[in-house]
Amino acid sequence: MRRQIELENAVAAELAGSKDAVLRALEGHLDCDVFLRGNVLTLDGEAEAVDAAAAVVRELSELILQGHEIAPGTIEAVKRALDAHESPGRILEDVVWRHRATKVSPKTVNQKRYVDSIRTNTITFGIGPAGTGKTFLAVALAAAALSRREVNRIILTRPAVEAGERLGFLPGDLMAKVDPYLRPLFDALHDMLEPERVSSHLERGVIEVAPLAFMRGRAQPISTPVLTPAGFRPIGNLRIGDLVTGSNGSPTPVLGVYPQGRKQVFRVTAQDGASTLCCGEHLWHVFAASDRRRGQPGRVLETRQMMGRLRSFHQHRYELPLLSAPAEFPQAEVPIDPYALGLLLGDGCLTTRTTATFSTLDPELAFALEDALEGVELRRKGYGDYTLRHVHGHRGGVIVANPVTAALRRLGLAGTTSGTKFIPEAYLHNSSEVRIGVLQGLLDTDGGPVTQRGRTCRIQYTTCSERLRDDVAYLVRSLGGVAYCRRRKAHGRPPGRVNGRPVEYRHDAFVMDIRMPAGIEPFRLTRKREIYDSKGGGRPMRFIDSIEPAGAAECVCIQIAAADSLYVAEDFLVTHNTLNDSFIILDEAQNTSPEQMKMFLTRLGFNSKMVVTGDITQIDLPREQDSGLVVVADILKEVEGIEFVRFGEEDVVRHKLVRRIVAAYNEHGQRLAPELRPRAATPRG
Repeated sequence: MRRQIELENAVAAELAGSKDAVLRALEGHLDCDVFLRGNVLTLDGEAEAVDAAAAVVRELSELILQGHEIAPGTIEAVKRALDAHESPGRILEDVVWRHRATKVSPKTVNQKRYVDSIRTNTITFGIGPAGTGKTFLAVALAAAALSRREVNRIILTRPAVEAGERLGFLPGDLMAKVDPYLRPLFDALHDMLEPERVSSHLERGVIEVAPLAFMRGRAQPISTPVLTPAGFRPIGNLRIGDLVTGSNGSPTPVLGVYPQGRKQVFRVTAQDGASTLCCGEHLWHVFAASDRRRGQPGRVLETRQMMGRLRSFHQHRYELPLLSAPAEFPQAEVPIDPYALGLLLGDGCLTTRTTATFSTLDPELAFALEDALEGVELRRKGYGDYTLRHVHGHRGGVIVANPVTAALRRLGLAGTTSGTKFIPEAYLHNSSEVRIGVLQGLLDTDGGPVTQRGRTCRIQYTTCSERLRDDVAYLVRSLGGVAYCRRRKAHGRPPGRVNGRPVEYRHDAFVMDIRMPAGIEPFRLTRKREIYDSKGGGRPMRFIDSIEPAGAAECVCIQIAAADSLYVAEDFLVTHNTLNDSFIILDEAQNTSPEQMKMFLTRLGFNSKMVVTGDITQIDLPREQDSGLVVVADILKEVEGIEFVRFGEEDVVRHKLVRRIVAAYNEHGQRLAPELRPRAATPRG
């Protein structure tokens, strides 16, 4: 049968191609002869073959008219799509990534299914031979997601089994060590983006490329305190199901606990003196100045990425998030009203050698204290001095215990002086209303607003008790504020004057500058509250000040259920351990162990995608070691949100010789003895 098809001139020119390359490829993929004279294409052969060839030519013509460039590989893609009863246009028109002269789109039905799976599922496994575009398409989709700001970072990882996951003996820095093993990922990246942009993203942590072994280490030493509803607990004591405090102050359950072994650790210290220990790969959510200016949600960086880059134009570069709401603790009954306790800690005499007294020149505070203490009246005994008497304890009456004295003894405050006062545990670990009340009492007595021209109002608080200083810092931080402290030595300071006579200082003073978040009123005293409200309290900020080596320690990593994966460590530093808003690609996954695969998959954070690629016929693990990629297919095949896409030799889109090689190896593998065939999962009892 012979059929002639008249083509538009543009279509005929495109089908001919340079030096008739496209025409020769077309004839090579069809079972009939193909001739092109001018704009007339002639098909000559068996009737069935000519009909099939005409369908291919028709699809190619439509693609050319739609603006597609035709290459020899396009002909094969069209033919395969037609054989699979799929529309070639629907497959080839799905442009995954377009950048200058680069245009990436699926070429086969399986590749189209793979692309659709990555878009719709949280985790996609691409399993098949080399040359099927598994990694290349995944990197293209990652670049597209980053450009559309659907994710904040791309993480590319690969098991470096060729180096036994031990890279320390290799020369050079980390990038030089891992470059040979991650080169395919680098090559794919550079095909998608300019080298300058790739370098910039790598430097800023927007793109992270590392061996799988380095994915484990987002960890802290087992002794590091982590905040829970019951107070701080060592992170090493946490178990799955325990509750920790998230960045919103609410409890969130622990989903996973992963021992990390002994690791090098660093002490991260904030500008206000708060600090904690973590490993070099531990993650931090931080804000740079540009993030705030552009209204961006910040970025996630590793500890090692920030080292040596903590200043920008002599200013702190990285701002840490604070609690967005007060930390939640169980509410408990207390023997003294919280505000009254704060007033007594500030201006009360608690030695209990005599009846407790209170000194103030603000009658408003005296009235407030009397109202808050049931069964107690304030009897003025001198200028600004008041005695806290029982209402029935007047001279000649019945001898009754003073309720204030009894409560102070219960709380362990009886006998304390200005240098030894503290806030009892019952008030530190209580509801936010109790903690705010104590803080208001302390600030109304020994604190106050400090105003400066052109600036918002900060709060200053002074105490002689080192323990009380730490307790006030705890209160402030637990409510979402920051507290900076400096020490004024007693020695050498000129004496103060009381009633015209000099009084020497006997204790060092601790001066605290405090910033509280909006919504928390630090003062009840009218004159202080009015000044604070008129100037505004500003916004509390906490910056990373230093990162210093701190030796080595046994470490552990936790995963939590909070949407932002943030939790509160010691000194109320907010940190996190999971990969949120990320596009994560694990290449060559057939060389992972089942334990490594589980570790990798449980790193998944919120608003993230994972793509796992590998070829189970090319496993480089020791023969007695199961492949994590083989095992995971049995474990997760029924889990919603996870899809397995399997490629075959028909999906190879590299040089046609690659497909022939794959086919030859597959055919040879069928003749091998069972013990030499590609390994499957080991049955587990």
